[in-house]
Amino acid sequence: MKKTLIAITVLSLFAGCASLSTQAVTQVAQDRGYISVNTSANTEVAPDVAEISFAVQTSDTKSMQKATQLNKEASERVLAILKSMISPVNGDYIKTSDFSASPVYTYSSGNKRNLDKYEVSNRVIVHTKSLDKVGSMIDKAIEAGATNVDNLTFSVSSYDSQCNELIGIATKKAYARAGIIARNTSSTLDGVRSFDVSCNTNNYSAPRLYMAKNMIAEAASDAAISGGTATTVSGGVVKIYANANASFFVK
Repeated sequence: MKKTLIAITVLSLFAGCASLSTQAVTQVAQDRGYISVNTSANTEVAPDVAEISFAVQTSDTKSMQKATQLNKEASERVLAILKSMISPVNGDYIKTSDFSASPVYTYSSGNKRNLDKYEVSNRVIVHTKSLDKVGSMIDKAIEAGATNVDNLTFSVSSYDSQCNELIGIATKKAYARAGIIARNTSSTLDGVRSFDVSCNTNNYSAPRLYMAKNMIAEAASDAAISGGTATTVSGGVVKIYANANASFFVK
């Protein structure tokens, strides 16, 4: 009976030591000093990819079938002219999306609903590296039946490699800056506590072009009628940013 009591007592002591040991390690980790820094790196790159979104809208006052047929014919004309201007071997492609067909109603006095027309809408999206042809694509698509340029954006095909390079620069800057702080506080770096990196683009050209989409469409239509030169479109530059938020232990 005494042996059993002794064994239980010894096990309890071991359990208590293990608990104390765990708490001590946690406390030491929490008490370690550290330095936190935030650094960034950025670059400006000329875009080499454009994406244009064209809307093709048609309507008929009497028949949904007629409105749909008109849209099919206009969309096929737009697709045909755009396909002749892109280069699939360079990664260019065209796709359609957001097809919709619905009746449009007006309301008279007494909240009476009246059928106004049947409207059909289709979207043609062009992804191309032929930036020199973007203005002509807008002109030709509108001439073929596109009713609006819904969006025009520019991007960089080397985005991933550009980001990786900038993240590397921001990371090195973070370590160097933390080292400077440590030396000036009579400390030395002693390992990484945390690291958070991010990369994004800020293309100032695209929003301006998006806001001007109706003016672009009107200009393209006027040029087509008058036989003038192609709509002028400039991609500007794409700005790529990388950020590094880092903490380093010191001793």
